[in-house]
Formats: sequence, C-alpha cells, structure tokens
Amino acid sequence: MIDILGLQISIIDIVGAAIGLVYIVSEYKANRWFWPSCLLMSLFYIVIDFMAGYYANGSICIYNFLMSVYGILVWRGIVQSRTKEERPFGSCPVGQVPWLIIAVVVLSAVFWWLLRLLGESNYPLLDGISSALSIVGMWMLAQKWWQQWFCWMLVEPVMVALFWMSGNYASAVLYIVYEVFCILGIVSWYRKYKQNE
Repeated sequence: MIDILGLQISIIDIVGAAIGLVYIVSEYKANRWFWPSCLLMSLFYIVIDFMAGYYANGSICIYNFLMSVYGILVWRGIVQSRTKEERPFGSCPVGQVPWLIIAVVVLSAVFWWLLRLLGESNYPLLDGISSALSIVGMWMLAQKWWQQWFCWMLVEPVMVALFWMSGNYASAVLYIVYEVFCILGIVSWYRKYKQNE
C-alpha cells in the first residue's frame, strides 16, 4: 500500500488501472493492442475484484478473459466470417435489442439472488447489475457493434461506486476516465460504422 493524497492505494490497483488505461485507449481506437490488453486487464481485475469481495464482477473478469480470446478470433475473421477478413464495424440488429435487455434484467436478478444467498458480496445488487451489463457489453464488443459503448456507459458509474466503497481508488478514477471514453467511443465507432456502410 502506498499513500496518495491521504488515500491508501494498493500497488495491484495502480498497475490494474494503468493497464486499464491502455485497454480503453486501444478499445476506442479499435487497434491491434485492444484484445491483448483486455486479456491482461481481465487477469488483474480477477484478483482485484475477489480481494474487494465483488465475486460476481471477479467471475465476469474470467468471462471477459475467455471472451477476449473469442473477440480476437471474430475481429480477425477466423470465426463467424466467410471471407476470413478483418471484421468491419457493425450495428446491433434491431431484433436483438429486446433480447439483450431481457438478458441484462434476468442476469441482474440471478446474480443479485445468488450473491444474497451466498452472503459474500458486499453490495450484491450493484455487483449483479454491473456484472449483467458487462456480460452483454462484452458480447456486443466481440461482435464489433458500435452500440456496445452504451452498456459500458451504464456500467462505469456503478463500478466507480463499487471501487470507491472498497478503497480501490485508482480503479475508481480509471472508471471515471472510462465514462468519458464511452462518449468518445460512441461517436468514433458510429462514424467508422457509417464509413463501412
């Protein structure tokens, strides 16, 4: 632990936040370093979340790690591609939106119920909601849909609250930065999607 402005911050929290900055900038730019930084960030946040008692979010980081491998394969055209070319920016089909909303609601309820039942999570409702949104957002991200940023826009304030309450201040600040990148990402990815059309 080190003291910054009177706050006790762990080294792993600082390193995780630094990797997270590389992750969000590379996601915004959609460059080749995005998925490797996502893999590395997922590993760090598995540890950070479990240490903070956010078991659903820690489990989601395991899911994010696996989805990063899948995302690499999809974006590079190895899977879900007839031409085997890099996947262009896309848009979520309108018919899928209700299913994604239902998935968030059902997953939030299931996580909240499980976390309350287990009694281990410090904030089971917030932990459950952020985890459900992360699952859907990560799946949309792997599809390279520009609307994936909206899921993250909803997740980030919840994560700021969770990390601040657990004393992971570097991560809380990181998620404030993420919120700004969500707005920038919506504009940037939408423009790229329209150019691909």
